[in-house]
Amino acid sequence: MSLQSGCDETLKRMNRKYNTKEFEQVTKLLRDAFPDVALTTDIIVGFPGETDEEFETTYKFLQKINFSKMHVFKYSRRKGTVAYNMKDQVSEEVKEKRSKILIDLSNRNEKDFLNYYIGKEVEVLLEQEELGYIKGHTTNYVVVKTKLNKGNTVHTEENKIIKLKITDRDGLELIGTM
Repeated sequence: MSLQSGCDETLKRMNRKYNTKEFEQVTKLLRDAFPDVALTTDIIVGFPGETDEEFETTYKFLQKINFSKMHVFKYSRRKGTVAYNMKDQVSEEVKEKRSKILIDLSNRNEKDFLNYYIGKEVEVLLEQEELGYIKGHTTNYVVVKTKLNKGNTVHTEENKIIKLKITDRDGLELIGTM
């Protein structure tokens, strides 16, 4: 879901046809229908005119929505766009600082989202062998790996869906057992 900003004033300058209230309603509908949904978004920091207060509004909105991952981009000025000639261009230094703040939030959210699955049973589409493991994805595209067991062909067949109990996390991958 491409949010771009969590501040209505910034969204207006971006000429977006939605606001944060509408966006929040959509995320609630999705989570009500799919409780384990992995919601990700794109965010642009440093759009012309973005004040410290607007950035703080975005930060608080992102905390509230609690995306499982955010793709953070620094606004880059491009000739021929309306934004190119806008007043109050944000400095690269400020964009870099804001970007790091949101990337840190995204990293925390992603780890929390993955930790939520520890102890749960999930279906995994097995896809590839790698370093003594076979890896795959859950229905909401979380990477899960499980130790290869050459004596058990069910455990090592690629393109097969199996149930695994999540026992741990290794970086941004979950570890499961049969």
